[in-house]
Amino acid sequence: MCGRFTLTADQEKIADAFAGYVFKAEHRRRYNVAPTQEVAVILNDGAGEITRARWGLIPRWATDPSIGNRMINARSETLAEKPAFRNLVRRQRCLVLADGFYEWRTIPGDRTKIPHLFRLRSRRPFAFAGLWDRWQPPDGGALTSCTIVTTAANDVVKPMHDRMPALLKPADYPLWLTPGAIDADATWLAILCPYPAEEMDACPVSSRVNSPKHDDPACCDPVTVQSELRLDD
Repeated sequence: MCGRFTLTADQEKIADAFAGYVFKAEHRRRYNVAPTQEVAVILNDGAGEITRARWGLIPRWATDPSIGNRMINARSETLAEKPAFRNLVRRQRCLVLADGFYEWRTIPGDRTKIPHLFRLRSRRPFAFAGLWDRWQPPDGGALTSCTIVTTAANDVVKPMHDRMPALLKPADYPLWLTPGAIDADATWLAILCPYPAEEMDACPVSSRVNSPKHDDPACCDPVTVQSELRLDD
């Protein structure tokens, strides 16, 4: 799954990684992105913009926006089958911009969980495969929201979780962002595979990230497991 992630790169690095897309809104570095917060996205609407959406999908047919709290992830293997996702994977796909994500490791014989930060070895920004929709409340403006697609964990993530977000390779960005309807067949879904483990690394970080109230560089500070256990005592 994916429950927290980062986008710590500055605007220049993001523009380099996603050349050809322009910022619609001012960029702010994020060190601990949590569900229901705004995230940077590129929609397949042909606008060519890096814009924002709420993380937690609120389908256009929803009567209560709180449904988004339960729809932060979508399993790649069942996208074409689930009623909430099957039309979106055909028509409304997006990139969710990031440069790291968190997962927690349980200490054997202990209830303590140590957060780990997963990144590309290159430290370049990347994109999760996502789906988006636009919900119109009875009173007020339309709300764009998204969900992050997940896939089986690679060998770097597997010691901590059996799922990971579906990181797309840059060569697949144009395919995922194809405007309009596509057939969600094996060719499309094949790009939603575990990212090559040899291109990623992970390190334990501060338990500060456990609280979504914290969104600062200290969330990404590397720690030793022993010091973190003492901090939690």
